[in-house]
Amino acid sequence: MIYSIIADIIVIIHFLWIVFLIIGAFFRNIHGYIKFLHITGLGYALFIQVFDLYCPLTFLENWLRSLTNKTLKYEGSFISYYLEKLIYIEISRWIIVALTFFIVFFNLILYMKNNKSKILNSH
Repeated sequence: MIYSIIADIIVIIHFLWIVFLIIGAFFRNIHGYIKFLHITGLGYALFIQVFDLYCPLTFLENWLRSLTNKTLKYEGSFISYYLEKLIYIEISRWIIVALTFFIVFFNLILYMKNNKSKILNSH
C-alpha cells in the first residue's frame, strides 16, 4: 500500500516536472537557480529523447509499483490512472522527439527575448 502511494506521488512529481519544462522560461526572473534548473532540465530531456532513454522517475515509479501486492482487487488509483495517461501518452517516438525540440526552441526564444529586453533597458 505504501509503495503504491509513493508511486502515485512520483507520478505527480513527474507530471509537475514535465509542466515545468514546458513553461519554465516564464519563471526565469524569480531566481537564478530556477533558470539553471530549467535549462539543465531541458538539456536532459532533449538528451533522453534523442537517445531513446527513460527518465529516472519512470524507473522509480515502475520499481515501486512492482513492490505492491499484486493480489489486490483494485490496482492503481485515481491519480495514477489519469496522470499516467498524460505522462505516458502513446504516440510515435518521433512525435515526442519533435515536441521536445519544439519545447526547447520555444523556451530558448523566451530566454533570448528576456536577454534582449535587458540589454535594451540597460542603455
